[in-house]
Amino acid sequence: MYFEVIPTKVFRKGATVLTYFSTIKLKRGHIVLVPLGRTSCPAIVSRSVKKPSFTCKPITKLLYATPLPAHLMQSLFWLSRYYLLDLPLVASLLLPIGVEKSRRNTTPQDLSPFIQPNSSLPLNQAQKIALKKLQAIPNPTKLLFGITGSGKTNIYLKLVQQTLNQGQSVILLVPEIALTSQLVQNVKAAFSQQVRLIHSKQTESSRHQIWESILTSTSPQIVIGPRSALFAPLSNLGLIIIDEAHESAYYQENAPRYSALRLASFIASSQNITCLLGTATPLVSDYYLSKTKRSLVTLSQKAKKTAIKPSIKIIDFTNKDLFTKSRYFSNPLLACLKSNLESGHQTLIYHNRRGSAPMTICENCGWQALCPHCFLPLTLHSDSYSLLCHACGYSSKIPSSCPECHHPSIIHKGFGTKLLETELIKLFPKARIARFDADNTKSNSLDVLYSEVKNGNIQIVIGTQAVSRGLDLPHLASIGIVQADSGLSLPDFAAEERTFELLTQVIGRVGRGHLQTASVFIQTYQPNSPVINLAIKEDYPSFYDYLIKKRRKQLLPPFCYLAKLTITYKTEQTTLKKIHSLSQALVKAQKSIPQSPQIFLSPPMPAFHEHSNSGFSWQVIVKSRSRQALLTLLSNIDPKFNAHLALDPPSLL
Repeated sequence: MYFEVIPTKVFRKGATVLTYFSTIKLKRGHIVLVPLGRTSCPAIVSRSVKKPSFTCKPITKLLYATPLPAHLMQSLFWLSRYYLLDLPLVASLLLPIGVEKSRRNTTPQDLSPFIQPNSSLPLNQAQKIALKKLQAIPNPTKLLFGITGSGKTNIYLKLVQQTLNQGQSVILLVPEIALTSQLVQNVKAAFSQQVRLIHSKQTESSRHQIWESILTSTSPQIVIGPRSALFAPLSNLGLIIIDEAHESAYYQENAPRYSALRLASFIASSQNITCLLGTATPLVSDYYLSKTKRSLVTLSQKAKKTAIKPSIKIIDFTNKDLFTKSRYFSNPLLACLKSNLESGHQTLIYHNRRGSAPMTICENCGWQALCPHCFLPLTLHSDSYSLLCHACGYSSKIPSSCPECHHPSIIHKGFGTKLLETELIKLFPKARIARFDADNTKSNSLDVLYSEVKNGNIQIVIGTQAVSRGLDLPHLASIGIVQADSGLSLPDFAAEERTFELLTQVIGRVGRGHLQTASVFIQTYQPNSPVINLAIKEDYPSFYDYLIKKRRKQLLPPFCYLAKLTITYKTEQTTLKKIHSLSQALVKAQKSIPQSPQIFLSPPMPAFHEHSNSGFSWQVIVKSRSRQALLTLLSNIDPKFNAHLALDPPSLL
């Protein structure tokens, strides 16, 4: 018998399957070991075929008697088509590393039968109405837009319970396990025997055995993890929940690049099951689609009756009278810090780390250098002493004075969390201060640090995006947002969306009903920014109306499909030569496509991080109203360019 199989290693650019023979009858989805060159390689059986005219090697071994479920096989081919990915690269996503190895069994092979939880998972009236509306929506993909503290988790748990009662399994996606430990604990408390965790800190052996237990289990299960959990080989999948669905972590930045949200939606549609996106700050594209398809449910009421609205004070960074004691912390914020230390309350100092790149602003009036075409912030290039738009290539000289107020105080500045920590230690030498970001968690477990923050042992927390993700901090009384507009300085179409999301999420950390006091201090060079003011009001619908008009005018998602082509070489000369050749090839290919008027090409331009350890990076951005036209153009690119392709990137940085 002869079979086409998909190896988990790319054996030739553009190649898809190889043919082998076997004495064993195999099924679609069976995992086998095959000879590939001088080594062996795990592979997935695609289909049986007639005896070919060429000589075939034998399949070495059938690794598992249980084949991969049908929805994963469908996903494999869909991902390849939708994102122009080589099948072997996609196949590697479906199998754990070392799947061909024999392991000493330390993980139970099956799960206990599902037992109803002791507690009845109570819902308040607003949650009951929201659940009923969700269940009435015929579209498989549904959006639960619930404000911070509205109790989306309770709805998740009720849906999980109903799915398990029907003998089906559940996948719960989270941005990162370590940063969503509260949600994980709630699920484990309700369904302890059914939960399987998948995350990057597990050893190769542990992940393999957990994957094997999922593949061979006959009982309904709950698999919790980041985007890779979507490939858990569940035999009877009935529900997919994506928590914090706005998070960019659901897009895989490294090859093979794909969106877990789009894949989950495809699986739900193909299997006729529910895919629920839950978030307090939906992606504009997802909100647009949910409104168009009438699959939106809103939860606008706080779950706790003791929850309070925080007092919010906007502090103008250009008013130097408010910054007489520190360049980075205003006098009102410092007074609040001192008061909280005396009363035993906790303060969070928040800074958007990704906005720490230098921005060009007027220190006197807050004017910022923007592209006149894209309305995106211009990036300083000191080598050419110019300002450049990384979206359209527009270039201008650096002004010697402000175009609006004519003051000469044009500055290019940015700062990070380490500097803020140093300043706070000087100001409050006796306070217990800790940074809660990626840099200082290399030596400290996020779980341990979160525990220290939650129990109040840390008095001043300096945090980045990590602390904005659904954390419930009972001792937190105040938040100081050091520079609320820092994210707006990024030359990216998603900058305003990301800034609104981060501000809304971080403001939502206070006033959750633990304390009778809650205050937020927002320091900004742009006190009149609509993004900042709408985030303060937690007015997502108005923000959506504001941004969707801009996206429509600028032909940006959801009104177009995007692709980013990046070329990186060690020398700048080689990079420039290659990127211009690529650009010329794209222009030539565009002319041969019938839908060419629907395709828009940017000129070659430097990447946001132009120089790194890998070398120099330049990129070309492609926009199209037609995805098929975009795919046709991109499929004509010669592999010799060695360009990195990102389709539907959440960011152009």
